[in-house]
Amino acid sequence: MTTHYDHAQVQEFWQYVWERDDVYELPADADDPTYVLGMFPYTSGTLHMGHVRNYAITDAYARYRRMQGDDVLHPMGWDAFGLPAENAAFERKTDPESWTQACIRRMRDELETMGFGYDWSREVTTCEPEYYQWNQWFFKRLYEEGLVEYEGASVNWCPDCETVLAAAQVEEREVERSETSEGASGDAASRDTERVCWRCETPVGRRELDQWFFTITDYAEELHDGLDDLEEWPDGVREIQRNWIGRQEGARIGFEVAGAAGTAETASDEASAATTTVDVFSTRPETVYGATYLAVSPGHDLADELAAGDDDVAAYVEDVRERDPGEVGFSGVETDATATHPLTGEELPVYVAGYVLEDVGTGAVMGVPAHNERDHAFALEHDLPIEGVVAPKDASVDVDLESNAYTGEGILENSGEYSGLESETARERLLGEVAAIEDDVTYRLRDWLISRQRYWGTPIPVVHCDDCGRVPVPDEDLPIELPEFVRTTGNPLDAAEEWKQTTCPDCGGPAERETDTMDTFVDSSWYFLRFLSPGLEDAPFDTELADDWLPVDVYVGGEEHAILHLLYTRFFTKALADLGLLEQREPIRELKSQGTVLYDGEKMSSSKGNVVAPQEYGAETTRLFVLSAAHPEQDFEWTANNVRGAYELQQDLYGMASAFVEEGDMRVKRRPHDGYLAREIDRTIVAVTDEYERFRFHRAATEIRELARLLRRYREYERPHGEVYRRGLLTLAALIAPMAPHLGEECWNKLRGEGLVVEADWPTPESDVADYRRERRLVETTLADVRDIVDTAAIDDPERIDLVVAQDWKYETIRLLRDDIDESIEGADTESLVDRVLEAGLDAEREAVAPFVADLLARGDHTELEEISDAASERSILERSAWLVTDEFDADITVRQATDGDELAEAARPGKPAIHISYESS
Repeated sequence: MTTHYDHAQVQEFWQYVWERDDVYELPADADDPTYVLGMFPYTSGTLHMGHVRNYAITDAYARYRRMQGDDVLHPMGWDAFGLPAENAAFERKTDPESWTQACIRRMRDELETMGFGYDWSREVTTCEPEYYQWNQWFFKRLYEEGLVEYEGASVNWCPDCETVLAAAQVEEREVERSETSEGASGDAASRDTERVCWRCETPVGRRELDQWFFTITDYAEELHDGLDDLEEWPDGVREIQRNWIGRQEGARIGFEVAGAAGTAETASDEASAATTTVDVFSTRPETVYGATYLAVSPGHDLADELAAGDDDVAAYVEDVRERDPGEVGFSGVETDATATHPLTGEELPVYVAGYVLEDVGTGAVMGVPAHNERDHAFALEHDLPIEGVVAPKDASVDVDLESNAYTGEGILENSGEYSGLESETARERLLGEVAAIEDDVTYRLRDWLISRQRYWGTPIPVVHCDDCGRVPVPDEDLPIELPEFVRTTGNPLDAAEEWKQTTCPDCGGPAERETDTMDTFVDSSWYFLRFLSPGLEDAPFDTELADDWLPVDVYVGGEEHAILHLLYTRFFTKALADLGLLEQREPIRELKSQGTVLYDGEKMSSSKGNVVAPQEYGAETTRLFVLSAAHPEQDFEWTANNVRGAYELQQDLYGMASAFVEEGDMRVKRRPHDGYLAREIDRTIVAVTDEYERFRFHRAATEIRELARLLRRYREYERPHGEVYRRGLLTLAALIAPMAPHLGEECWNKLRGEGLVVEADWPTPESDVADYRRERRLVETTLADVRDIVDTAAIDDPERIDLVVAQDWKYETIRLLRDDIDESIEGADTESLVDRVLEAGLDAEREAVAPFVADLLARGDHTELEEISDAASERSILERSAWLVTDEFDADITVRQATDGDELAEAARPGKPAIHISYESS
């Protein structure tokens, strides 16, 4: 009989058995199952190590919950639309659907090879009409609810992908600019940032286009406030979302602007005299007296009005809108308009400035160069006045406003009746006394731009009619399916003339289909709902099931999805709740962010050539290693040496099970050390259960290794007790099964476990081991103390080792002092504490109690008082574990309790037995 575990040999058989018995399929009568979900993969072609880590986590937890008796929903599907598939198909001279379906087949085979246990009866694929028709259906419901807008906008444009990017799909990267580059300064190359496409890293520009938006900003407040309730989400993810939503409390200040309709040369006197109110948002309204100009973004309505009558403004606006804000710097153009300061009545110049962002605040700022760094830089560039109105409280602080803005709090000056007030006081008074200044809250969050000028996505269900305008396609005509793919530059749907030409649903006249497709994050914003009822034909999901089964109990994926997928999913769930389709307003109860698998200190990447294929070391070794290497949220380094540890653990467990079956020579009568092993099995069950509950698979693996090591030692010590030893081996098979299912099943089968381990009950302890940590600590520290004595005294061959447990009164003394130990020992004298102990009637003499209490006071560290047991329990634990000492030192062991007058009595303390070693001196 072989004792070598070959995963490949057993994999096919056990996967056949699992599939035959539908062990992963959710029962039809399931009631509120535990919903475990990993972020479904994009169909990129093959699985990478990030996928394996994600799905190993969810699979281990799903298997664990199933063994705990839960009904478990653990599905899988495919995020199948998107530009990368379109690009990959183009490179391979094929069409996106063929490429995507080939990827799905390959990736599904890989998932099955890894042994992940999914309910494949619920598989969904987002590029299939049966799925994306509901994207279109949702679009219409949101449109009817007023949560969809169509408007011209200056948008992020990737020239390589030839499509619009949402704000969250634009990343910043650091670049070097030479000293001769525009805007650079200093003696050497300066570091700068540029905005790039999240997919291809091409620098992103700007373009003016008519676009479709989901008005996610309608939910900004709820999205922000709801983060406080997501207590089982990582703090990092919540903070990322909180910053992206960007809630700011401040004030809205109104400035009357004259001359917006044009100059006297281009408009009537009445138009020139007309005024409009421009609102600015400021977090520091108390600096209003320091405003020396007003600036609006190139996308502001006022900029459009001014551009209509001023060629210079028009040219600037056109130039800046096509450029990255980082390239624009602190450029700007002065206009003929003027703004009236709401408190002083002073006329301020009005600028259109590229540093003012359309999607931040109101898209307009009051320029306060003395107290805002960006305003200061703009003022220096355009020779504008810098007027200080806030001085530091500490007069000794040197402030040079010509060189730098002062942005701290302080005392107001040059601020009319508010001069002399502290910043905060002035702020409150201004808000209460000035009509043009009102409390306000703004959000950095912008509406979700869903338009994409590509083929491989969900067609937006709208037609454009010359007579009726934009008309949604009726529900009965959904889905609008994609036409046959034709390779072309630009937007392929715009070139699909036959598909594009249609009739208007309202008037029946000629019309054209919308040729933009939806952002693929629409697909992933609700897919977890489709898994509940994937075959449903008349609705996107079963509302009753959703109300019963949501939120998703555990969701696992990368932190990088915090402001795209995870934020959009939260928005979608809230919107569907407002549509009456859901009761839940949050989609996910517990979120687990997985860390990165590194190689030579860097994230694995094909471009870096440091990728390790999941099958390279064997599927089960790989999944066991990625679970045992670190906490799921931590990054870890992939090294061959560490992988070997996972491989050897498998071999050890399999070899032990095989040897047990092969040998069959076991003992029937129980001995004390059998009791120790039985309790250690129980202790391991409790510990591993706790680690699985907390997703600390790396610690669960360590506990399993330690129990395996103990079982090997037990077996080598003497002939094992058959029942106890077999229970230990079965426990190992069950505990490892969620992480290494083929191994667990093979060992369970060899040991003649009942049924399949994947369907077995989770092991339970046979005894109460609530204090298992204390029991282990007692054994470990005692062994360590014996080793220390042997080493220090250079004892080569100990003959006898006495372990002496403390007297009962010492345990009682500690109990008497424990409850109020802090107030009793801090500053207390020994005599008063001794009196308290003796008054309790303990069977001890003052001469013995006094030095013991004095020793407690002298130690200072009273942690031993927190988990004190009793002499009988400690003696029992040491008697059961004495074989470990015998096995290590080949000496006779005696365990006894000290009595007063015993020469070892004084040294024996609760939790710390006295030790005496007899040996023959040379």
